Amino acid sequence: MNHKNHNQHNQHSDMKMNMDMDMKMDPSFAKTMAGKHSARENHSEHNGYNPEGKQASDGAGKHAGHSTAMFKKRFYISLILTVPVLALSPLIQHFLNFSLTFAGDKYLLFLISSVIFFYGGWPFLNGAKNEIKSRAIGMMTLISLAISVAYFYSFAVVFGLAGEIFFWELATLIDIMLLGHWIEMKSVMGASMALEKLSALIPDNAHLLKNKDTVEIKTSELKDGDIILVKPGEKIPTDGIILDGESFVNESMLTGEAKPVSKAKGSKVIGGSINEDGSLQIEVRGVGGNSYLSKVINLVKQAQASKSKTQALADKAAF
Repeated sequence: MNHKNHNQHNQHSDMKMNMDMDMKMDPSFAKTMAGKHSARENHSEHNGYNPEGKQASDGAGKHAGHSTAMFKKRFYISLILTVPVLALSPLIQHFLNFSLTFAGDKYLLFLISSVIFFYGGWPFLNGAKNEIKSRAIGMMTLISLAISVAYFYSFAVVFGLAGEIFFWELATLIDIMLLGHWIEMKSVMGASMALEKLSALIPDNAHLLKNKDTVEIKTSELKDGDIILVKPGEKIPTDGIILDGESFVNESMLTGEAKPVSKAKGSKVIGGSINEDGSLQIEVRGVGGNSYLSKVINLVKQAQASKSKTQALADKAAF
């Protein structure tokens, strides 16, 4: 599968998630974006993929308008239509040792296969068009080439050219490709939603200790070296070192550690973890892109964007 297509498809959601993280954890970014956001706050933030996967539309993406639900629907409809295509195909009848012939059977086979080609194959045909326009030939072009050759050659055979028809190969190839893209997009969407949940772990506000007074400020305004107070039951707003206090900290959402971890003076804490039962004074160490949570999110995104050796070889062969 062509991960580049799906990565471009998720570009809008990644940008939104990065902005959320940076607004919470990077003071300079927050100040820069404040004015821009107010000028466009009436504009929809969800023109692209939404968490329910009903539609995704990065306008410039090669999967613009595609969604997990769309691939699922096209797969099931194409799969149902494939059954009569297999039953009417001479080669399948020969393999299974049965005969199903009647007047106009080839034309019916052509009609059903045409629906599969144009309906089920549309995501690949459209993706190939976008790949060719952007001069980035990949798997979409290879799939489109295969199904187009099978369709138009079989079309010619039905209407008089000597040869064999390949409608059943066309239908099964489209079914397999739709299934593969559905599974892949479902996986990618799930990872993207998990990243959004991670970014939501950072609280909006923090208790800054300043001249022995406690001042509530936005997490985005914190700087390295600031001293913050985290009360029992609150989320720790950023990475840091404990200067005073003892407590158990729940890091399960970040590290997978099932039990709360004991923390005392000198212990490191991670932004987004939950302080259990004691008050902690923490010196801020790592904001914005230097935080543990930001690094985890970036690593996952890099893994999503990477291609296997097989995928890279396939794209190279297509080009």
